[in-house]
Amino acid sequence: MTTAALLKPYNLQLRKIFPVIIVLISLSLIGTIYVQYSWLRTMLVDKHEEFKYKLIRGINDVGMVLMEQKGSLPSLKSYRTHPDFSWPSEQFKMELMKPPTIAQKFTEQEVAEKLRKAFAAQDLKNVKFEFAITSNVNLLSYEIKSREFLKQVEDTASDRNLVLYYLFQPPSGSDLENLVPEETMTVVVPNIKKIVLSEMRSMIVGAIFFTLMIITAFYITVNALLRQKKLSEIKNDFINNMTHEFKTPLATISLAVDALRNEKVAQDREKMNYFSSIIKEENKRMNKHVETILQAAVMDRQEITLNRLPLHVHNLIHEIMDNYKLQLEEKGARAELSLDARFDYVEADPVHFRNLISNLVDNAVKYSKENLLIKIATYNTNKAIGIRIEDNGIGMSKETVRRIFEKFYRAHTGNIHNVKGFGLGLSYVKTVVDAHDGKIKVDSVLGKGSAFTLEIPLLKEKATAETADNHHHN
Repeated sequence: MTTAALLKPYNLQLRKIFPVIIVLISLSLIGTIYVQYSWLRTMLVDKHEEFKYKLIRGINDVGMVLMEQKGSLPSLKSYRTHPDFSWPSEQFKMELMKPPTIAQKFTEQEVAEKLRKAFAAQDLKNVKFEFAITSNVNLLSYEIKSREFLKQVEDTASDRNLVLYYLFQPPSGSDLENLVPEETMTVVVPNIKKIVLSEMRSMIVGAIFFTLMIITAFYITVNALLRQKKLSEIKNDFINNMTHEFKTPLATISLAVDALRNEKVAQDREKMNYFSSIIKEENKRMNKHVETILQAAVMDRQEITLNRLPLHVHNLIHEIMDNYKLQLEEKGARAELSLDARFDYVEADPVHFRNLISNLVDNAVKYSKENLLIKIATYNTNKAIGIRIEDNGIGMSKETVRRIFEKFYRAHTGNIHNVKGFGLGLSYVKTVVDAHDGKIKVDSVLGKGSAFTLEIPLLKEKATAETADNHHHN
């Protein structure tokens, strides 16, 4: 049983569990947000009631103080000391002895100051309010009113403002019970919801912050699961590719060994050499695969180490294309070089930079069809050399272009395994380009071909010379 077959039940289980995990996490997140929202609404109602209760207590305290400071019923003893003094009538006596109204006793500023102090005592120091005192005989006649009172009273229909009332009346059974003019104090607190929300600001900010933390944790978890699922798929593809890549040379070596055991072959020196060379080549091929995998593991653990040396890009391209000459002839392919860059001197690692260009050319050869044409062009940009490697091969889909530089990723071609490799080549290319502080982009159309464009910084001295030369021509 192959490794891929052993992993199949695990992958099937992962695919089944994954949606369940997503659903459970989503329900937990929705439930948590709903509980937070319900809690905040309840807290808002409680805070509103608490705020209203404190206002009522403050208004009651002011009302009691105003009633006390108005004074008590005047004494009649002083009038009785003058026996010759006669009262016109009992009604006149009652009117004469009637205590003054709030408006007659206190000014608007005095009432406002008392309200302000009473609210401060209830931890409502900065609360804004408007007030008015009216006679119960005529509620539309304001004895005292603050400047913005009428404006705020008219705005109460929107439920933004809180309106509270206090009825001035003496204690039941006292001398003033039927003599004190009936008055009402109306207090308006504007933007009550805004005030309550400002008091709850810290709780609301905390709730939002922790909710965002939960959402972030949810996103990270789901992203990790998706990455795990993706890595599992990539791992399976890699194992399948690796199995094929190693089985082919092993089978070839096995056949060559069997042939060498044949007596007729053993007596023929030329055939002996032929089959020995096959074994050697296949052994080299397997070693190359092992080195590729080990190189990928090294790049996984740390950044690639470069031995930067001055290098002529055009010379390197000519050498690489000379090495591919036989392969291109076997496939009936041809290459066109347009090395037009005026400056091609870079500071690069000779080994890695050679592998970088070779991998791109090798890809063009691998993923090709009949009448393959490879075009390699160079050009200069500001302080960089551009290298474009274009082919008219099978091309790539948009999904493949998006993921082409991922490690172990290979474009799916169904069950056909006509292209060898582990999917490490372009990942290595991207790593080398990044290590050289360069850029790489790919343009491809499925069925029409692909084009890889590199930009590698020029050697500083040459870049300076190029800039000076451009200024001179301008």
